[in-house]
Amino acid sequence: MRMQRVAIIGRGGSGKTTVGRRIADALGTTITHLDALYYDDEWNTLPQDKFATLQEELVAADTWVIDGNYASTLPIRLRRATHVIFLNLPAITCLWGIAQRRMRYRGGQHDNTGVYDRITWGFIKYVWGYRRTMAPRVRALLDEHAGHAQVHIVTSRRAANHLADQLTARAS
Repeated sequence: MRMQRVAIIGRGGSGKTTVGRRIADALGTTITHLDALYYDDEWNTLPQDKFATLQEELVAADTWVIDGNYASTLPIRLRRATHVIFLNLPAITCLWGIAQRRMRYRGGQHDNTGVYDRITWGFIKYVWGYRRTMAPRVRALLDEHAGHAQVHIVTSRRAANHLADQLTARAS
């Protein structure tokens, strides 16, 4: 199946942006970060209906790469995706990724993504408990809405880099 529309999901710090940027470059498109759509500069959230409508508009395009979780709207992306990458990395790996990102950007905006670093105790608990709480929900949504897509579930940084290498080579 030709890679055209790629949904990238996974807990914070799993490398969604890094993998997504590589794939978007190979496809000749830009990556959309759902955090940048959902939150403004002061961490106010977009109303759910507007957030869903924005995603419906995004996925109507022929080619896209979208990174972000948001299980409530994940079916919108899954229904149109040709490829899904689920970065289900260990919590400690993701927490280390978050720490590295924090040091790199000093709590500011990440490389013109529109995403700002915001680490709270609730976020750390979410990352730590993701495999127990969110991963089963994501897998159920994948089973329900992504049967037509190529689904890649990755459990290590090495595997994520290898997958990105494979997919970008095929896209070129």
